[in-house]
Amino acid sequence: MTQTSENVTWLTQEAYNQLKAELEHLSGPARTEIAVKIAAAREEGDLRENGGYHAAKEEQGKMELRVRQLTQLLEHAKVGEAPADDGVVEPGMVVTIAFDGDEDDTTTFLLASREYASSDIETYSPQSPLGVGVNGKRTGEDAEYELPNGKTATVKILAAKPYTG
Repeated sequence: MTQTSENVTWLTQEAYNQLKAELEHLSGPARTEIAVKIAAAREEGDLRENGGYHAAKEEQGKMELRVRQLTQLLEHAKVGEAPADDGVVEPGMVVTIAFDGDEDDTTTFLLASREYASSDIETYSPQSPLGVGVNGKRTGEDAEYELPNGKTATVKILAAKPYTG
């Protein structure tokens, strides 16, 4: 899991290894594959009307952006332990909240950076308004956060457990 403070990102060893492996793949085999695609598309002729060429170049641009993001993230990463199972909301926790104290209107999410976003569970950044509001709160406490319209909303922390993947 990650916890960002200033330019430091805290990662578990498992998360660090996973991101490092992604970076190595993108910097090596994936770069070679995209270069082959671009060369093959270039040989098809007129580049102005060559959809395959433009798609490959766009894919290359996105891949290079991800390489830069991962490089920067890992340069500033500190490896640490997963958060303790102590009911305190912090990055790396799966949090269940009730809106306006209505325990029938709940949502559960992972408080973590977008590197952890998955289809399994909704992920909120610790820097998001809701993330800032709940971070540091304990199970049973209320938390306030600012809505996009400038108003304040209140949620009750129902549970906070370490994310187990």
